[in-house]
Amino acid sequence: MEPALFDLAPDPPATPKQPLAGIARLAASSACIGVRRDVEYLSLPARSILNRCGAGRMPFGYSINPYRGCEFGCRYCYARYTHQYMELDGRLFEQRIYAKLGAADLLRAELRKIARAEIAIGTAGDPYQPAERRFGLTRRILEVIAETAEGLQFGLVTKSGLVTRDLDLFTEIGRRNSLHVSLSITTMRPELARALEPRAPRPDLRLAAVRRLAEAGIATGVFIAPVLPLITDHPADIEEIARRTVEAGGRHILANPLFLPPSAQKQFFPFLEKEFPRLVERYRKGYERGAFLRGEYPNRLKQLVERLREKYGLRAPSHDYPFNPAQPLLFQL
Repeated sequence: MEPALFDLAPDPPATPKQPLAGIARLAASSACIGVRRDVEYLSLPARSILNRCGAGRMPFGYSINPYRGCEFGCRYCYARYTHQYMELDGRLFEQRIYAKLGAADLLRAELRKIARAEIAIGTAGDPYQPAERRFGLTRRILEVIAETAEGLQFGLVTKSGLVTRDLDLFTEIGRRNSLHVSLSITTMRPELARALEPRAPRPDLRLAAVRRLAEAGIATGVFIAPVLPLITDHPADIEEIARRTVEAGGRHILANPLFLPPSAQKQFFPFLEKEFPRLVERYRKGYERGAFLRGEYPNRLKQLVERLREKYGLRAPSHDYPFNPAQPLLFQL
C-alpha cells in the first residue's frame, strides 16, 4: 500500500471557555421564582439599584429599574442590550424576567449617599409590567422613597394603568420632592399599537391612567416615544396625542425619536421587513452610523413638540432629552 499523501488534520485544541463574570455570573446563578405561560421569572441578586448615568447623555443623574427584561415585547425596545450584558440572547428579553428582590433595601441605603439628584424609574424595562403584580418591587421602592427622600427629583415612565395603584405613594413623595409621572404612547391607532407593542396595554387605557393621576393632583403627562419615522410621526397623529393628553388632564408632553442600538435592530428589522418592507432600506441607511437619528429629523420633531406645547398649554417635565448633531435628512416629518 502506498503511503498516504495527505492525512486528516488533527483537531485544534479546545478553546477554554471564559468563566462568566459580573452581571452575567449573577444572572447564571439566579433562581427561578415563578413561571407564567412562556415567561420565566428569576431572582437577580443585584449589588446596587441606583444606576449612575453618564454626564450629558441623559436628562437625569440616576436610574432605577426593578426588573431586567420586560414582558410587553415592544418590537423597537432598545433595552434588549441589558440581556446581552448577561450574555443572553436579546430574544429572551420578554421571556426571561429578572426581579431584583432586594431592591428596596438597597435603595434605602443608597439614598443616604446622594443629595439633590434627578432619578428616573423605568428606563430599561417597564416598572409596572405584569411581573409587578406578582412581586411588587416598584411599590416597595416607592415606599422607601416616600419614607426617606427629600429634595430630590423623580420621574417615572410606564405603559401600564397599574401605575394608578400607587396614587397614595405618589402623593406622599410629592410632598417633599419634585415628581412627574409619564405614560408612554407611540400612537393612538389601536391596530398599529398592537403590532408595535404586542402585550402592552391599549393607548386609551394609558390615557385613562393619565386622567386618574391628574385627578389625584399628580403632575402627569405623556411621553410620545419612540417616534418611528414614517410610521408614527405624522404631525396630525402626534398632535392627536397632545390634544388627548390635555383632555385627560395631563400637564406635559415630551417626545424622542427611535433609538435603535444593534441589539434592538436584530428584532426590529425582521418586523420591519414583514410589516413595512418599503421602509427597510431607509431605516438601514438612517441607522447605519449608530443608534441615534441625528440632525434635521430630531430637530424638526423637537420644533413640532414645542409648537404643540404652546398651542395646548403643555410643558416639558423637568428636562427634555438631548438631541444630536447634524447628518443628512433621511426622514421627513
